[in-house]
Amino acid sequence: MRTEDFDYNLPEELIAQHPADKRDFSRLMVVDRKTGQREDKHFYDIIDYLNEGDLLVMNDTRVIPARLFGHREEKEEEIEVFLLENIEDDKWEVLVRPGKKMKIGTKCIFSDELSLEVIDIKEDGNRVIEFFYDGIFQEILDRLGNMPLPPYIKEKLKDKERYQTVYSKNPGSVAAPTAGLHFTKELLKKIEEKGVKLAYITLNVGLGTFRPVKVDDVKNHKMHSEFYQISKETADLINETKKNNKRIISTGTTTTRTLESVYKKNGQIKEDSGWTDIFIYPGFEFNVIDCQITNFHLPKSTLIMLVSALASKEIILDAYKDAVDKKYRFFSFGDAMFLK
Repeated sequence: MRTEDFDYNLPEELIAQHPADKRDFSRLMVVDRKTGQREDKHFYDIIDYLNEGDLLVMNDTRVIPARLFGHREEKEEEIEVFLLENIEDDKWEVLVRPGKKMKIGTKCIFSDELSLEVIDIKEDGNRVIEFFYDGIFQEILDRLGNMPLPPYIKEKLKDKERYQTVYSKNPGSVAAPTAGLHFTKELLKKIEEKGVKLAYITLNVGLGTFRPVKVDDVKNHKMHSEFYQISKETADLINETKKNNKRIISTGTTTTRTLESVYKKNGQIKEDSGWTDIFIYPGFEFNVIDCQITNFHLPKSTLIMLVSALASKEIILDAYKDAVDKKYRFFSFGDAMFLK
């Protein structure tokens, strides 16, 4: 299976640069994952495709303002620091630019209340740093940090909360689980009133979500590792839904990867936490999810490979061609697809 098999032509003007005026007014392409039949709707119509007894599972991670700009001690040129992963306490793995300026022992100042020191350099060039601060770190980061928008978004985001889901709760991601951006609290309430249950997992989305597949053969691609958690309450709801022969509807590829990872690790769904680097592409056997809400993904990305595994490569690429022809909006702030 070749990476180029998952390529498609996307005019640049279809890459959404800002969110829809109202979250649930995004367009929604409903695709039968077995037949490829399609309908064009709006996201608020998703309720019509959810049935009483179904379980809607969402990723409640919260994006941290992971991009910081500072300067070296007694120097003026700007240094960019991108937080990747909290290793322990105040130690983080980060990307820095320009990297050659940030040697071990170098200090970087962001404000009177926040600075860091480089304590190690990893093989891939990422730095391990330790923060020093006066106050509560998360509050300082919220004030000084910038939202880590994907590189294909050039416009400045006016409202930081539009890159968060309305149910975001657990800080730790450097990218949003974008399929969930379409939900409003009012829509979720209506879905519950219809008899659909809601459940949450947490997967901290890493920078690897933006990285393209660079190998020719899909099977040779190495996935980035991300931390997940699933509670006993969510595990019990999933198992009860399965027992009642109702559907598990996954909101986004991050939720899908978490649920299928937990099953693969334990042979069942149960309370669990850990790191996953599961890579889902055509040929994968799904054990947990039945349907998926998702956005339109980058060509040749692991995400388009995942949705192709749930439907088929042919159905997905045909749907994407149709979406381009109908001028759907693509990627993080773009429109949605429901694979039913």
